[in-house]
Amino acid sequence: MQPNHERATIGLTNNLYHVKNLLPLLLFFAFLPYSFGQNSDVPDKYAGGKKVITEFSKILNPNGVQENFEANIGGVKQWVFVRGQDKDNPIILFVHGGPASPMAPVAWIWQRPVEEYFTMVQYDQRASGKTYLANDTTTLGPTIHIDTYVNDAIELAEQIRKKYNKKKLILMGHSWGTIVSMKAVLKRPDLFYAYIGVGQNVNTMDNERVSFEFGLKEATRLKNEEAIRELQSIAPYPGDKPLTRERIIIARKWPQYYGGLAAYRPEPQYFYNAPFLSPDYDKKDVAAIDQGNIFSLSRLLDEFLAVDFKNVKTFPIPVLMFMGRHDYTTPAEPVDAWLKKVKAPYKKAVWFEKSSHLIPLEEPGKFLLTLVQDVRPLALK
Repeated sequence: MQPNHERATIGLTNNLYHVKNLLPLLLFFAFLPYSFGQNSDVPDKYAGGKKVITEFSKILNPNGVQENFEANIGGVKQWVFVRGQDKDNPIILFVHGGPASPMAPVAWIWQRPVEEYFTMVQYDQRASGKTYLANDTTTLGPTIHIDTYVNDAIELAEQIRKKYNKKKLILMGHSWGTIVSMKAVLKRPDLFYAYIGVGQNVNTMDNERVSFEFGLKEATRLKNEEAIRELQSIAPYPGDKPLTRERIIIARKWPQYYGGLAAYRPEPQYFYNAPFLSPDYDKKDVAAIDQGNIFSLSRLLDEFLAVDFKNVKTFPIPVLMFMGRHDYTTPAEPVDAWLKKVKAPYKKAVWFEKSSHLIPLEEPGKFLLTLVQDVRPLALK
């Protein structure tokens, strides 16, 4: 079976993207989980399941917290989602991937057990999901820069700390969100007890090289002549040539088809469709994921290609890297090398042997145990 070219080309995650010319760019970024160019009637078939999940997801504990609200962050209305069974628990601020691919609408799959030990705060970053709909994009466009996202994360951390009377937070980034999070920690380490990188990006160009090499190796091993021909047509990759849309399509399609996004799966359909069942998203919100992707990608591509944390030799707070053994979306090899060299008050590499890029969904048990055993004590000292 060969990959569906409309889906696999989005190396990071997407399916059914209706703007075909942008497909290649989507997965080039660290994490673009959804693409929903679908008929507006499609979500209706999920109504019954959504009703059950909504009822099941209610937090009724009197000392718990479950609230969604718009916060003014960096002059932009940004949607924030807060859930936890006990307000006294430490808070994790989760910075999603993409850009513009919010994790809030899939949180119902994996997050509920974590909420017994932490209060989870997610937010739709500027130009993402519900936040995209809440703002005038004519004024939003010029603000789409990595440093703006970093300042947003810092401002939200300060707001959450004050709102819930916390001294510090735990910061967790996923994929694209690890770029924002790393920079936020380096700028304001005083706000955070610890940093967790899930699918960390240390150097974008290294990621491209390792991912490509994996795809070619697998294609050769499995004697996939189509894949070999396409991959060899852009070799050496990334090389010295510009990373055009056409080269990115080929480079991302095959590694992800061979499990580089979701271990053992050519494509994780359950993940693509999960937002339709989200208690926090309606039809318009789901459709806005596509719109935010399109809006953000071209504006951030050049900055994304230049990302490089290899020159960071010391890290100011405890750092844990959650690495999927099969991740070739943001490959673990550069992360492992960086972590072995960096000096930090505490550091730990945590390998998820059965995971690729979607660790919280692929190994939720180990994900939870690691947070409880290794991260929670850092916030309770």
